[in-house]
Amino acid sequence: MRLRSLLLWLVAVILVAATATGFLIVRRGFSARDDPSWAEKFVARRVRTLAVPARARSAANPLPPTPEVLADARGHFADHCAVCHANDGSGQTTIGQNLYPKAPDMRLEDTQRLTDGELYYIIQNGIRMTGMPAWGEQGEANNEDGWKLVHLIRRLSELTPAQLKEMEKLNPKTAAELEEERQDEEFLRGGGEPAEPAPAGPGAPSQPHKH
Repeated sequence: MRLRSLLLWLVAVILVAATATGFLIVRRGFSARDDPSWAEKFVARRVRTLAVPARARSAANPLPPTPEVLADARGHFADHCAVCHANDGSGQTTIGQNLYPKAPDMRLEDTQRLTDGELYYIIQNGIRMTGMPAWGEQGEANNEDGWKLVHLIRRLSELTPAQLKEMEKLNPKTAAELEEERQDEEFLRGGGEPAEPAPAGPGAPSQPHKH
């Protein structure tokens, strides 16, 4: 009986919050530039908690936080996660701040109070209706990369300037950055000034690139 009452109370709270969210959406529109309302945050957090199975929430990290594990995690995070979350986990990137909801600062309590099992489950399975993808394989029981990232998330606020600088070197490069690197390599091999790529369009002359 007590469990039934609790469930009914939870359903009622979610319905009230969902109604308030719908009202706010109608008033404010669907722009991704806005911050989520208190009602949306409340519903999202409750749904996130309910969506993680109890067994997954209580799962313990099977890997020790050795220097090697943390180094692997930094490399993986820089290559896969930093485009949205930033190398330091702040979420202060162009993509991260234009998602809806915005990428969170994972150094803060909202993320840090999650259990290791919850963090791992979110990494593996993603979160619907957000920009967080599922990084794990379907039905994968134990992904070492995921558990390594859990250790790193716990230590994002402890990253040193040297470690952050090293992570920058591992961040994916844009097409413009790759082209600039190619030009610099040509310059070093040929001994002349690298030329900028020719502008789009037939017959357009290329202009020398000046440093």
